[in-house]
Amino acid sequence: MPRHTNSNYVRPGLSPDHPMFSRYLSTVGFPPARTVYNHWRHWYQPSHLWWTQPPHRQHPFSSFNTVRHLSNRPPRPPDPYNWSSWRRSEILPHTQPRRGLHLSAFLMDRSDQEPPPKRRKSADGRLAGERSQHSPPNGSRSPKGSPEWLRKTGIPVPPGKFSSSPEWTEATPELKRHWEDLSQLCNAASAKGGEQKRPFDFSVMSYNILSQDLLCDNTYLYRHCNPPVLDWCHRFSNIIKELEQHSADIMCLQEVQEDHYKQQIKPSLESLGYHCEYKRRTGLKPDGCAVVFKRERFSLVSCHPVEYFRRGIPLLDRDNVGLIVLLRPIDPHSSLTNVCVANTHLLYNPRRGDIKLAQLAMLLAEISQVAQLPDSSVCPVLLCGDFNSIPWSPLYRFIKDSRLDYDGITIGKVSGQEENPRGQRILTVPIWPKSLGISQQCQYESQTTDSDLKDLEQTELDGFTEPSIEHGLKLTSAYSHHLKESGQSEITTCHSRTAITVDYIFYSAALGDEMAQAECSVPSEKGLQLLGRLALVGKDELHEVNGLPNQHNSSDHLPLLTRFRLHP
Repeated sequence: MPRHTNSNYVRPGLSPDHPMFSRYLSTVGFPPARTVYNHWRHWYQPSHLWWTQPPHRQHPFSSFNTVRHLSNRPPRPPDPYNWSSWRRSEILPHTQPRRGLHLSAFLMDRSDQEPPPKRRKSADGRLAGERSQHSPPNGSRSPKGSPEWLRKTGIPVPPGKFSSSPEWTEATPELKRHWEDLSQLCNAASAKGGEQKRPFDFSVMSYNILSQDLLCDNTYLYRHCNPPVLDWCHRFSNIIKELEQHSADIMCLQEVQEDHYKQQIKPSLESLGYHCEYKRRTGLKPDGCAVVFKRERFSLVSCHPVEYFRRGIPLLDRDNVGLIVLLRPIDPHSSLTNVCVANTHLLYNPRRGDIKLAQLAMLLAEISQVAQLPDSSVCPVLLCGDFNSIPWSPLYRFIKDSRLDYDGITIGKVSGQEENPRGQRILTVPIWPKSLGISQQCQYESQTTDSDLKDLEQTELDGFTEPSIEHGLKLTSAYSHHLKESGQSEITTCHSRTAITVDYIFYSAALGDEMAQAECSVPSEKGLQLLGRLALVGKDELHEVNGLPNQHNSSDHLPLLTRFRLHP
Protein backbone atom coordinates (compact mmCIF):
# COMPACT_ATOMS: atom_id res chain seq x y z
CA MET A 1 0.00 0.00 0.00
CA PRO A 2 1.29 3.55 -0.74
CA ARG A 3 3.05 5.37 2.02
CA HIS A 4 4.59 8.83 1.81
CA THR A 5 5.57 11.57 4.26
CA ASN A 6 7.59 14.04 2.25
CA SER A 7 6.68 17.51 3.51
CA ASN A 8 10.06 19.21 3.20
CA TYR A 9 8.97 21.44 0.37
CA VAL A 10 9.42 25.16 -0.25
CA ARG A 11 6.22 27.12 -0.01
CA PRO A 12 5.86 29.70 -2.80
CA GLY A 13 6.43 33.17 -1.48
CA LEU A 14 8.79 32.27 1.34
CA SER A 15 12.21 33.77 1.40
CA PRO A 16 15.33 31.60 0.96
CA ASP A 17 15.97 32.08 4.67
CA HIS A 18 12.96 29.94 5.46
CA PRO A 19 12.95 26.98 3.02
CA MET A 20 11.28 24.49 5.37
CA PHE A 21 7.80 24.53 6.81
CA SER A 22 9.12 23.92 10.31
CA ARG A 23 11.74 26.67 10.01
CA TYR A 24 9.08 29.09 8.86
CA LEU A 25 6.84 28.29 11.80
CA SER A 26 9.70 28.65 14.22
CA THR A 27 10.32 32.15 12.86
CA VAL A 28 6.82 33.55 12.77
CA GLY A 29 5.75 31.97 16.04
CA PHE A 30 3.05 29.39 16.53
CA PRO A 31 1.32 27.30 19.19
CA PRO A 32 2.88 23.96 20.18
CA ALA A 33 3.85 21.91 17.14
CA ARG A 34 1.72 18.91 18.06
CA THR A 35 -1.36 21.11 18.53
CA VAL A 36 -1.00 22.79 15.14
CA TYR A 37 -0.27 19.51 13.40
CA ASN A 38 -3.21 17.68 14.96
CA HIS A 39 -5.73 20.39 14.08
CA TRP A 40 -4.41 20.70 10.54
CA ARG A 41 -4.64 16.93 9.99
CA HIS A 42 -8.15 16.98 11.47
CA TRP A 43 -9.32 19.10 8.53
CA TYR A 44 -8.29 16.37 6.13
CA GLN A 45 -10.53 13.68 7.56
CA PRO A 46 -13.60 12.63 5.53
CA SER A 47 -15.88 14.92 7.52
CA HIS A 48 -13.80 18.01 6.62
CA LEU A 49 -13.32 17.62 2.89
CA TRP A 50 -14.08 21.19 1.98
CA TRP A 51 -13.20 20.67 -1.69
CA THR A 52 -14.93 17.32 -2.36
CA GLN A 53 -17.92 17.17 -4.66
CA PRO A 54 -21.32 15.81 -3.51
CA PRO A 55 -21.50 12.07 -2.84
CA HIS A 56 -23.58 11.27 -5.91
CA ARG A 57 -20.82 12.60 -8.17
CA GLN A 58 -17.74 11.33 -6.33
CA HIS A 59 -15.76 8.51 -7.91
CA PRO A 60 -14.98 5.77 -5.39
CA PHE A 61 -11.40 5.24 -6.48
CA SER A 62 -10.06 8.74 -6.82
CA SER A 63 -10.74 11.64 -4.51
CA PHE A 64 -8.89 13.90 -6.89
CA ASN A 65 -10.94 13.52 -10.06
CA THR A 66 -13.59 15.77 -8.61
CA VAL A 67 -15.17 19.11 -9.42
CA ARG A 68 -15.18 21.84 -6.83
CA HIS A 69 -18.67 23.01 -5.93
CA LEU A 70 -18.45 26.47 -4.48
CA SER A 71 -21.88 26.21 -2.91
CA ASN A 72 -22.81 23.99 0.01
CA ARG A 73 -19.27 23.27 1.02
CA PRO A 74 -17.74 23.44 4.50
CA PRO A 75 -15.36 26.29 5.32
CA ARG A 76 -11.80 25.96 4.17
CA PRO A 77 -9.19 24.79 6.61
CA PRO A 78 -6.96 27.49 8.08
CA ASP A 79 -3.80 28.44 6.25
CA PRO A 80 -0.95 26.75 8.18
CA TYR A 81 1.33 29.70 7.44
CA ASN A 82 -1.04 32.40 8.59
CA TRP A 83 -1.63 32.93 12.32
CA SER A 84 -4.65 35.15 11.69
CA SER A 85 -6.24 32.38 9.68
CA TRP A 86 -6.03 30.07 12.69
CA ARG A 87 -7.53 32.75 14.96
CA ARG A 88 -10.42 33.37 12.52
CA SER A 89 -11.14 29.64 12.30
CA GLU A 90 -11.85 29.67 16.07
CA ILE A 91 -9.91 26.44 16.42
CA LEU A 92 -7.31 28.03 18.67
CA PRO A 93 -9.10 31.17 19.93
CA HIS A 94 -7.24 31.48 23.22
CA THR A 95 -3.79 30.38 22.16
CA GLN A 96 -1.11 33.02 21.84
CA PRO A 97 1.76 32.81 19.34
CA ARG A 98 5.03 31.40 20.58
CA ARG A 99 8.47 31.42 19.01
CA GLY A 100 11.15 28.83 18.50
CA LEU A 101 8.89 25.85 17.69
CA HIS A 102 9.61 23.15 15.14
CA LEU A 103 7.45 20.61 13.30
CA SER A 104 10.31 18.80 11.61
CA ALA A 105 9.97 15.82 13.96
CA PHE A 106 6.51 15.18 12.54
CA LEU A 107 7.00 16.21 8.92
CA MET A 108 10.41 14.75 8.10
CA ASP A 109 10.74 12.98 4.76
CA ARG A 110 11.13 9.20 4.57
CA SER A 111 12.93 8.07 1.45
CA ASP A 112 11.40 4.58 1.50
CA GLN A 113 7.96 5.96 0.97
CA GLU A 114 6.04 7.29 -1.96
CA PRO A 115 7.94 9.65 -4.29
CA PRO A 116 7.24 13.41 -4.44
CA PRO A 117 4.88 13.39 -7.48
CA LYS A 118 2.27 11.63 -5.32
CA ARG A 119 1.87 14.84 -3.26
CA ARG A 120 -1.06 16.05 -5.30
CA LYS A 121 -2.50 19.48 -4.65
CA SER A 122 -6.04 20.63 -4.21
CA ALA A 123 -7.46 23.38 -6.36
CA ASP A 124 -6.03 26.21 -4.27
CA GLY A 125 -2.51 24.77 -4.24
CA ARG A 126 -2.48 23.27 -0.76
CA LEU A 127 -0.87 19.89 -0.29
CA ALA A 128 -3.21 17.17 0.93
CA GLY A 129 -2.54 14.03 2.87
CA GLU A 130 0.20 15.16 5.23
CA ARG A 131 1.28 12.50 7.70
CA SER A 132 3.59 12.15 10.62
CA GLN A 133 6.69 10.03 10.93
CA HIS A 134 6.95 9.42 14.65
CA SER A 135 4.44 8.19 17.18
CA PRO A 136 3.62 10.24 20.26
CA PRO A 137 5.09 9.00 23.56
CA ASN A 138 2.18 6.70 24.35
CA GLY A 139 2.72 4.75 21.13
CA SER A 140 -0.48 5.87 19.42
CA ARG A 141 -0.40 7.59 16.04
CA SER A 142 -3.65 9.43 16.68
CA PRO A 143 -3.06 12.02 19.43
CA LYS A 144 -5.67 13.99 21.31
CA GLY A 145 -6.30 16.56 18.63
CA SER A 146 -7.35 14.02 16.01
CA PRO A 147 -10.95 12.91 15.47
CA GLU A 148 -12.57 10.44 17.83
CA TRP A 149 -12.62 7.63 15.26
CA LEU A 150 -8.83 7.81 14.97
CA ARG A 151 -8.20 7.67 18.71
CA LYS A 152 -9.30 4.09 19.35
CA THR A 153 -6.17 2.27 18.23
CA GLY A 154 -5.04 1.52 21.75
CA ILE A 155 -8.31 0.17 23.16
CA PRO A 156 -7.81 -3.52 23.97
CA VAL A 157 -10.55 -5.90 22.92
CA PRO A 158 -10.58 -9.32 24.66
CA PRO A 159 -10.20 -12.30 22.32
CA GLY A 160 -13.54 -13.49 21.04
CA LYS A 161 -15.36 -10.32 22.18
CA PHE A 162 -16.03 -7.51 19.77
CA SER A 163 -17.19 -3.96 20.23
CA SER A 164 -20.62 -3.02 18.99
CA SER A 165 -20.78 -1.89 15.39
CA PRO A 166 -21.06 1.88 14.83
CA GLU A 167 -24.19 3.41 13.40
CA TRP A 168 -24.05 3.69 9.63
CA THR A 169 -25.32 6.64 7.69
CA GLU A 170 -26.17 4.42 4.73
CA ALA A 171 -26.23 0.71 3.96
CA THR A 172 -23.28 -0.60 1.96
CA PRO A 173 -23.80 -3.76 -0.11
CA GLU A 174 -21.55 -6.67 0.68
CA LEU A 175 -18.82 -7.64 -1.78
CA LYS A 176 -19.64 -11.02 -3.33
CA ARG A 177 -16.84 -13.46 -4.14
CA HIS A 178 -17.35 -17.01 -5.33
CA TRP A 179 -15.25 -20.14 -5.07
CA GLU A 180 -13.58 -21.40 -8.25
CA ASP A 181 -13.25 -25.18 -8.23
CA LEU A 182 -10.17 -26.31 -10.19
CA SER A 183 -9.99 -29.86 -8.87
CA GLN A 184 -11.45 -31.61 -11.90
CA LEU A 185 -8.18 -31.83 -13.82
CA CYS A 186 -6.27 -32.83 -10.67
CA ASN A 187 -8.67 -35.71 -10.00
CA ALA A 188 -8.36 -36.90 -13.59
CA ALA A 189 -4.57 -36.91 -13.37
CA SER A 190 -4.70 -38.90 -10.13
CA ALA A 191 -7.01 -41.52 -11.66
CA LYS A 192 -4.66 -42.09 -14.59
CA GLY A 193 -1.82 -42.76 -12.20
CA GLY A 194 -3.57 -45.77 -10.68
CA GLU A 195 -3.88 -46.46 -6.98
CA GLN A 196 -1.99 -43.91 -4.90
CA LYS A 197 -1.48 -43.09 -1.28
CA ARG A 198 -3.84 -40.70 0.43
CA PRO A 199 -3.15 -37.06 -0.54
CA PHE A 200 -3.08 -34.14 1.91
CA ASP A 201 -5.36 -31.19 1.10
CA PHE A 202 -4.95 -27.85 2.84
CA SER A 203 -5.85 -24.19 2.37
CA VAL A 204 -3.62 -21.10 2.27
CA MET A 205 -4.47 -17.42 2.72
CA SER A 206 -2.42 -14.29 2.06
CA TYR A 207 -3.84 -11.06 3.47
CA ASN A 208 -2.55 -7.53 4.04
CA ILE A 209 -4.78 -6.48 6.95
CA LEU A 210 -3.75 -2.76 6.96
CA SER A 211 -1.89 -1.54 10.03
CA GLN A 212 -3.94 0.99 12.00
CA ASP A 213 -0.91 3.22 12.50
CA LEU A 214 -0.32 3.36 8.76
CA LEU A 215 -4.00 4.02 8.16
CA CYS A 216 -3.94 6.97 10.57
CA ASP A 217 -0.78 8.32 8.97
CA ASN A 218 -2.28 8.10 5.47
CA THR A 219 -5.86 9.24 5.95
CA TYR A 220 -5.75 11.05 2.60
CA LEU A 221 -5.98 7.58 0.99
CA TYR A 222 -9.31 6.89 2.70
CA ARG A 223 -11.35 10.02 2.06
CA HIS A 224 -13.98 7.94 0.32
CA CYS A 225 -14.67 6.00 3.53
CA ASN A 226 -17.27 6.68 6.18
CA PRO A 227 -15.21 7.44 9.31
CA PRO A 228 -16.69 4.60 11.43
CA VAL A 229 -15.35 1.92 9.07
CA LEU A 230 -11.81 3.04 9.91
CA ASP A 231 -12.26 2.60 13.65
CA TRP A 232 -9.87 -0.11 14.88
CA CYS A 233 -12.46 -1.77 17.11
CA HIS A 234 -14.72 -2.26 14.12
CA ARG A 235 -11.84 -3.26 11.83
CA PHE A 236 -10.42 -5.80 14.29
CA SER A 237 -13.82 -7.37 14.77
CA ASN A 238 -14.34 -7.69 11.02
CA ILE A 239 -10.85 -9.03 10.34
CA ILE A 240 -11.01 -11.73 13.01
CA LYS A 241 -14.47 -12.78 11.87
CA GLU A 242 -13.19 -12.95 8.29
CA LEU A 243 -10.21 -15.09 9.28
CA GLU A 244 -12.44 -17.37 11.31
CA GLN A 245 -14.95 -17.65 8.47
CA HIS A 246 -12.37 -18.72 5.89
CA SER A 247 -10.56 -20.89 8.45
CA ALA A 248 -7.44 -21.37 6.30
CA ASP A 249 -4.95 -23.98 7.45
CA ILE A 250 -2.06 -21.56 6.78
CA MET A 251 -2.33 -17.76 6.84
CA CYS A 252 0.33 -15.26 5.73
CA LEU A 253 -0.55 -11.80 7.07
CA GLN A 254 1.13 -8.49 6.27
CA GLU A 255 0.97 -5.08 7.98
CA VAL A 256 0.31 -6.73 11.32
CA GLN A 257 0.84 -4.03 13.93
CA GLU A 258 2.99 -5.31 16.78
CA ASP A 259 0.92 -4.03 19.71
CA HIS A 260 -2.30 -5.26 18.17
CA TYR A 261 -0.67 -8.59 17.39
CA LYS A 262 0.45 -9.14 20.96
CA GLN A 263 -2.69 -7.85 22.68
CA GLN A 264 -5.47 -8.96 20.34
CA ILE A 265 -4.61 -10.77 17.11
CA LYS A 266 -2.36 -13.51 18.47
CA PRO A 267 -4.59 -14.35 21.49
CA SER A 268 -7.65 -14.47 19.22
CA LEU A 269 -5.99 -16.75 16.67
CA GLU A 270 -4.52 -19.00 19.34
CA SER A 271 -8.01 -19.43 20.78
CA LEU A 272 -9.07 -20.64 17.32
CA GLY A 273 -6.37 -23.33 17.31
CA TYR A 274 -3.56 -21.55 15.45
CA HIS A 275 0.17 -21.41 16.14
CA CYS A 276 1.58 -17.93 15.42
CA GLU A 277 4.99 -16.71 14.27
CA TYR A 278 5.75 -13.01 13.82
CA LYS A 279 8.52 -10.74 12.56
CA ARG A 280 8.30 -6.97 13.06
CA ARG A 281 9.94 -4.64 10.58
CA THR A 282 13.31 -3.31 11.65
CA GLY A 283 13.99 0.22 12.87
CA LEU A 284 11.05 1.97 14.48
CA LYS A 285 8.41 0.53 12.17
CA PRO A 286 5.28 -0.59 14.06
CA ASP A 287 4.16 -3.48 11.84
CA GLY A 288 5.45 -6.71 10.37
CA CYS A 289 4.62 -10.10 8.87
CA ALA A 290 2.96 -13.08 10.55
CA VAL A 291 2.61 -16.72 9.53
CA VAL A 292 -0.01 -18.71 11.43
CA PHE A 293 -1.12 -22.32 10.93
CA LYS A 294 -3.52 -24.76 12.52
CA ARG A 295 -1.85 -26.89 15.16
CA GLU A 296 -3.99 -29.88 14.23
CA ARG A 297 -2.83 -29.79 10.58
CA PHE A 298 0.87 -28.83 10.77
CA SER A 299 3.79 -28.89 13.15
CA LEU A 300 6.61 -26.34 13.10
CA VAL A 301 9.98 -27.67 11.95
CA SER A 302 11.85 -24.34 11.88
CA CYS A 303 11.27 -20.58 11.64
CA HIS A 304 13.52 -18.15 9.77
CA PRO A 305 12.96 -14.37 9.90
CA VAL A 306 14.65 -12.40 7.12
CA GLU A 307 15.72 -8.78 7.57
CA TYR A 308 16.42 -6.87 4.36
CA PHE A 309 18.29 -4.08 6.13
CA ARG A 310 22.07 -4.41 5.76
CA ARG A 311 24.29 -1.90 7.48
CA GLY A 312 26.93 -0.52 5.15
CA ILE A 313 25.04 -1.42 1.94
CA PRO A 314 23.20 1.71 0.71
CA LEU A 315 20.93 -0.35 -1.55
CA LEU A 316 19.59 -2.24 1.45
CA ASP A 317 18.84 0.51 3.95
CA ARG A 318 15.09 -0.16 4.22
CA ASP A 319 13.25 -1.89 7.03
CA ASN A 320 11.16 -4.44 5.13
CA VAL A 321 11.25 -8.06 6.27
CA GLY A 322 10.25 -11.58 5.34
CA LEU A 323 9.32 -14.63 7.40
CA ILE A 324 9.86 -18.27 6.40
CA VAL A 325 8.56 -21.33 8.22
CA LEU A 326 9.15 -25.00 7.45
CA LEU A 327 6.04 -27.03 8.26
CA ARG A 328 5.43 -30.77 8.53
CA PRO A 329 1.91 -31.96 7.64
CA ILE A 330 0.22 -34.01 10.35
CA ASP A 331 -1.29 -37.10 8.71
CA PRO A 332 -0.91 -40.53 10.32
CA HIS A 333 -1.92 -42.29 7.09
CA SER A 334 0.71 -40.79 4.78
CA SER A 335 4.41 -40.03 4.71
CA LEU A 336 4.47 -36.45 3.48
CA THR A 337 7.30 -34.09 2.71
CA ASN A 338 7.68 -30.76 4.48
CA VAL A 339 6.20 -27.55 3.05
CA CYS A 340 8.19 -24.29 3.00
CA VAL A 341 5.99 -21.20 3.51
CA ALA A 342 7.44 -17.72 2.92
CA ASN A 343 5.69 -14.42 3.63
CA THR A 344 6.95 -10.93 2.80
CA HIS A 345 6.01 -7.30 2.22
CA LEU A 346 8.45 -5.69 -0.21
CA LEU A 347 9.26 -1.99 -0.41
CA TYR A 348 6.49 0.16 -1.88
CA ASN A 349 8.48 2.95 -3.57
CA PRO A 350 7.73 2.55 -7.32
CA ARG A 351 11.00 4.26 -8.25
CA ARG A 352 13.26 1.83 -6.43
CA GLY A 353 12.90 -1.41 -8.34
CA ASP A 354 16.56 -2.14 -7.67
CA ILE A 355 15.83 -2.34 -3.94
CA LYS A 356 12.82 -4.59 -4.53
CA LEU A 357 14.86 -7.03 -6.61
CA ALA A 358 17.63 -7.12 -4.00
CA GLN A 359 15.10 -7.77 -1.22
CA LEU A 360 13.50 -10.53 -3.27
CA ALA A 361 16.89 -12.09 -3.99
CA MET A 362 17.62 -12.25 -0.26
CA LEU A 363 14.30 -13.95 0.39
CA LEU A 364 14.80 -16.46 -2.44
CA ALA A 365 18.28 -17.32 -1.17
CA GLU A 366 16.88 -18.06 2.29
CA ILE A 367 14.01 -20.12 0.82
CA SER A 368 16.45 -22.19 -1.25
CA GLN A 369 18.44 -22.99 1.86
CA VAL A 370 15.46 -23.75 4.12
CA ALA A 371 13.60 -25.86 1.52
CA GLN A 372 16.59 -27.92 0.39
CA LEU A 373 16.26 -31.70 0.72
CA PRO A 374 19.08 -34.24 1.19
CA ASP A 375 19.04 -35.05 -2.56
CA SER A 376 19.65 -31.33 -3.34
CA SER A 377 16.09 -30.84 -4.58
CA VAL A 378 13.64 -28.59 -2.72
CA CYS A 379 10.39 -29.37 -0.95
CA PRO A 380 7.15 -27.70 -2.09
CA VAL A 381 7.31 -23.92 -1.68
CA LEU A 382 4.57 -21.35 -1.04
CA LEU A 383 5.61 -17.73 -1.55
CA CYS A 384 2.97 -15.27 -0.35
CA GLY A 385 2.77 -11.58 0.33
CA ASP A 386 2.42 -8.01 -0.82
CA PHE A 387 5.09 -7.60 -3.50
CA ASN A 388 4.14 -4.04 -4.50
CA SER A 389 4.44 -5.06 -8.15
CA ILE A 390 1.77 -5.58 -10.78
CA PRO A 391 1.27 -8.71 -12.91
CA TRP A 392 3.62 -9.16 -15.87
CA SER A 393 6.06 -6.58 -14.54
CA PRO A 394 9.78 -7.50 -14.63
CA LEU A 395 9.73 -8.42 -10.93
CA TYR A 396 6.67 -10.63 -11.43
CA ARG A 397 8.27 -12.26 -14.47
CA PHE A 398 11.43 -12.92 -12.50
CA ILE A 399 9.49 -14.90 -9.90
CA LYS A 400 7.55 -16.95 -12.46
CA ASP A 401 10.18 -17.42 -15.17
CA SER A 402 13.07 -17.99 -12.74
CA ARG A 403 15.17 -15.55 -14.78
CA LEU A 404 15.32 -11.85 -15.57
CA ASP A 405 17.44 -10.24 -18.27
CA TYR A 406 17.44 -6.64 -17.12
CA ASP A 407 19.70 -4.99 -19.69
CA GLY A 408 18.34 -1.47 -20.31
CA ILE A 409 15.49 -1.69 -17.77
CA THR A 410 15.03 1.47 -15.70
CA ILE A 411 14.54 1.04 -11.96
CA GLY A 412 11.09 2.63 -12.19
CA LYS A 413 9.79 -0.06 -14.56
CA VAL A 414 10.72 -3.04 -12.38
CA SER A 415 7.44 -3.12 -10.42
CA GLY A 416 5.21 -1.70 -13.17
CA GLN A 417 3.60 0.78 -10.77
CA GLU A 418 4.64 3.81 -12.84
CA GLU A 419 3.40 4.11 -16.41
CA ASN A 420 5.90 6.75 -17.47
CA PRO A 421 9.07 6.58 -15.36
CA ARG A 422 10.97 9.56 -16.72
CA GLY A 423 14.51 10.56 -15.95
CA GLN A 424 15.40 7.43 -14.04
CA ARG A 425 18.62 5.49 -14.17
CA ILE A 426 19.01 2.03 -15.62
CA LEU A 427 19.55 -0.99 -13.38
CA THR A 428 23.22 -1.38 -12.64
CA VAL A 429 25.24 -4.53 -13.31
CA PRO A 430 25.22 -6.15 -10.85
CA ILE A 431 22.08 -4.96 -9.10
CA TRP A 432 23.37 -5.78 -5.61
CA PRO A 433 27.03 -5.77 -4.52
CA LYS A 434 29.04 -8.94 -4.12
CA SER A 435 29.54 -8.05 -0.45
CA LEU A 436 25.91 -9.05 0.18
CA GLY A 437 27.01 -12.67 -0.06
CA ILE A 438 24.29 -13.69 -2.53
CA SER A 439 25.09 -14.86 -6.05
CA GLN A 440 23.28 -13.85 -9.23
CA GLN A 441 21.51 -17.22 -8.96
CA CYS A 442 19.97 -16.03 -5.65
CA GLN A 443 21.98 -18.50 -3.62
CA TYR A 444 24.13 -17.91 -0.57
CA GLU A 445 27.80 -17.86 -1.54
CA SER A 446 29.49 -21.05 -0.31
CA GLN A 447 32.78 -21.14 1.57
CA THR A 448 35.67 -22.44 -0.58
CA THR A 449 39.19 -23.66 -0.07
CA ASP A 450 42.24 -21.83 -1.42
CA SER A 451 42.71 -24.40 -4.20
CA ASP A 452 39.26 -23.73 -5.64
CA LEU A 453 39.25 -20.01 -5.03
CA LYS A 454 40.83 -18.90 -8.31
CA ASP A 455 38.42 -20.76 -10.62
CA LEU A 456 35.42 -19.82 -8.49
CA GLU A 457 36.32 -16.15 -8.44
CA GLN A 458 36.48 -16.07 -12.24
CA THR A 459 33.11 -17.81 -12.53
CA GLU A 460 31.53 -15.43 -10.04
CA LEU A 461 33.08 -12.43 -11.74
CA ASP A 462 31.59 -13.48 -15.08
CA GLY A 463 28.20 -13.91 -13.42
CA PHE A 464 28.31 -10.49 -11.76
CA THR A 465 29.09 -8.77 -15.07
CA GLU A 466 26.08 -10.25 -16.91
CA PRO A 467 22.82 -8.23 -16.79
CA SER A 468 20.72 -11.19 -15.67
CA ILE A 469 19.63 -12.87 -12.46
CA GLU A 470 18.17 -16.32 -11.82
CA HIS A 471 16.70 -18.51 -9.12
CA GLY A 472 16.19 -22.26 -8.87
CA LEU A 473 12.58 -22.31 -7.63
CA LYS A 474 9.84 -23.25 -10.10
CA LEU A 475 6.91 -21.09 -9.09
CA THR A 476 3.45 -20.46 -10.53
CA SER A 477 0.83 -17.88 -9.55
CA ALA A 478 -2.35 -19.27 -8.03
CA TYR A 479 -4.38 -16.47 -9.69
CA SER A 480 -4.69 -15.66 -13.39
CA HIS A 481 -5.00 -11.85 -12.81
CA HIS A 482 -8.02 -11.41 -15.07
CA LEU A 483 -11.70 -12.19 -14.62
CA LYS A 484 -13.10 -14.98 -16.79
CA GLU A 485 -16.52 -13.39 -17.24
CA SER A 486 -15.56 -9.81 -18.14
CA GLY A 487 -11.87 -10.02 -18.91
CA GLN A 488 -11.21 -7.14 -16.50
CA SER A 489 -8.10 -7.10 -14.37
CA GLU A 490 -8.37 -8.68 -10.95
CA ILE A 491 -7.97 -6.26 -8.05
CA THR A 492 -6.29 -7.09 -4.75
CA THR A 493 -5.87 -3.59 -3.29
CA CYS A 494 -8.01 -0.49 -3.60
CA HIS A 495 -8.15 2.92 -1.96
CA SER A 496 -8.80 6.48 -3.12
CA ARG A 497 -5.78 6.57 -5.44
CA THR A 498 -5.43 3.16 -7.02
CA ALA A 499 -7.03 -0.20 -7.69
CA ILE A 500 -4.50 -2.81 -8.81
CA THR A 501 -3.04 -6.24 -8.04
CA VAL A 502 0.05 -6.39 -5.81
CA ASP A 503 -0.71 -9.46 -3.65
CA TYR A 504 0.16 -12.99 -4.74
CA ILE A 505 0.34 -16.63 -3.77
CA PHE A 506 3.10 -18.36 -5.73
CA TYR A 507 3.60 -22.11 -5.37
CA SER A 508 5.65 -25.06 -6.64
CA ALA A 509 3.33 -26.64 -9.20
CA ALA A 510 3.22 -30.43 -9.41
CA LEU A 511 2.92 -32.52 -12.58
CA GLY A 512 -0.62 -32.28 -13.93
CA ASP A 513 -1.40 -28.97 -12.24
CA GLU A 514 -3.91 -26.96 -14.26
CA MET A 515 -2.41 -23.52 -13.63
CA ALA A 516 1.09 -24.70 -14.57
CA GLN A 517 -0.22 -26.10 -17.85
CA ALA A 518 -2.22 -22.96 -18.63
CA GLU A 519 0.78 -20.71 -18.10
CA CYS A 520 3.37 -23.07 -19.63
CA SER A 521 5.21 -23.21 -16.32
CA VAL A 522 7.69 -25.97 -15.57
CA PRO A 523 6.15 -28.33 -12.98
CA SER A 524 8.07 -29.84 -10.10
CA GLU A 525 8.27 -33.49 -9.11
CA LYS A 526 7.71 -32.48 -5.48
CA GLY A 527 5.00 -29.91 -5.93
CA LEU A 528 1.43 -28.88 -5.17
CA GLN A 529 -1.77 -29.12 -7.17
CA LEU A 530 -4.13 -26.15 -7.07
CA LEU A 531 -7.64 -27.40 -6.21
CA GLY A 532 -9.45 -24.08 -6.03
CA ARG A 533 -9.37 -20.41 -5.11
CA LEU A 534 -11.61 -17.64 -3.84
CA ALA A 535 -12.26 -15.49 -6.90
CA LEU A 536 -11.14 -11.87 -6.90
CA VAL A 537 -13.18 -8.97 -8.27
CA GLY A 538 -12.76 -6.07 -10.67
CA LYS A 539 -13.24 -2.33 -10.45
CA ASP A 540 -16.97 -2.50 -11.17
CA GLU A 541 -17.65 -4.72 -8.17
CA LEU A 542 -15.51 -2.53 -5.91
CA HIS A 543 -17.30 0.56 -7.17
CA GLU A 544 -20.60 -0.87 -5.94
CA VAL A 545 -19.28 -1.27 -2.37
CA ASN A 546 -17.56 2.15 -2.28
CA GLY A 547 -14.04 0.74 -2.61
CA LEU A 548 -11.90 -0.46 0.29
CA PRO A 549 -12.10 -0.36 3.27
CA ASN A 550 -15.86 -0.43 3.64
CA GLN A 551 -18.46 -1.54 6.14
CA HIS A 552 -17.84 -5.24 5.49
CA ASN A 553 -14.22 -5.32 4.24
CA SER A 554 -11.90 -3.80 6.80
CA SER A 555 -8.62 -3.59 4.88
CA ASP A 556 -7.61 -1.82 1.70
CA HIS A 557 -6.54 -5.27 0.45
CA LEU A 558 -8.61 -8.36 -0.27
CA PRO A 559 -7.54 -11.73 1.13
CA LEU A 560 -6.30 -14.35 -1.32
CA LEU A 561 -7.53 -17.84 -0.45
CA THR A 562 -6.46 -21.06 -2.19
CA ARG A 563 -6.64 -24.81 -1.65
CA PHE A 564 -3.81 -27.20 -2.55
CA ARG A 565 -3.19 -30.94 -2.70
CA LEU A 566 0.08 -32.47 -1.58
CA HIS A 567 0.82 -36.02 -2.72
CA PRO A 568 3.07 -38.37 -0.69
